[in-house]
Amino acid sequence: MRGGVRCVGGAVRLVAVAAVVVTLGGLTPGTAAASGEPPTSVAALTGPVIRLGARGTAVRTLQRRLTALRYWVGPADGVFGEVTQQAVYALQKSARLAPDGVVGPMTWRALARGVRAPFRPVVGAAVEIDLERDLLLLVRGRSLLEAFNTSTGGGYAYAEGAMSGVATTPRGRFRLFRQVDGLDVSPLGELWRPKYFVGGVAIHGSWSVPPTPVSHGCVRLSIEAMDWVWATDQMPLGRLVLVY
Repeated sequence: MRGGVRCVGGAVRLVAVAAVVVTLGGLTPGTAAASGEPPTSVAALTGPVIRLGARGTAVRTLQRRLTALRYWVGPADGVFGEVTQQAVYALQKSARLAPDGVVGPMTWRALARGVRAPFRPVVGAAVEIDLERDLLLLVRGRSLLEAFNTSTGGGYAYAEGAMSGVATTPRGRFRLFRQVDGLDVSPLGELWRPKYFVGGVAIHGSWSVPPTPVSHGCVRLSIEAMDWVWATDQMPLGRLVLVY
């Protein structure tokens, strides 16, 4: 699929992100409208069906809107690569859409409505892992900083050599207590730049982060997202981790 899919439906009119006017009726991030409910009013934001491999103005518009809604997507370069696909997954999960990574009419409507990832306000800063939606959220106080697609424990039984169990991500309050700045190889797989928060369970970079829970229990981010986390010190040791 990489590089083989092109933007279609180019005759559909695009409304630039700068022209999107949102009225939130006094609501702040973390309240109903910022957490998945439609805002009071919003100008139409529409575009062609775009997906992995697309390039151009529609993709740049998409990326800028995702950034405005706090879905981490990196720079708006007009290229629909895997990082953009990850952000689209996160938006679709937040909007209760099927996370297929394709930006069609329903996903454009979610962007126009200003759908943001739901989160729980905290005192200070926290990493939140929403197991119901399979999202990882960076939160400070009552503000959502960034939202990411993630893949957590798949709920299946596994047996790898001397290790066996059920692939689940534990719920609760934890702290980041250990990290490895590089590749950490475990009996259950390879973890890129992991940050451990309970036992052998870590938030780590992975070359495969589908929009469904498939891990042994760890919390996967894309390689690019994990590198950004390290570069910007978003998850220092001691940081609170809430899994719910």
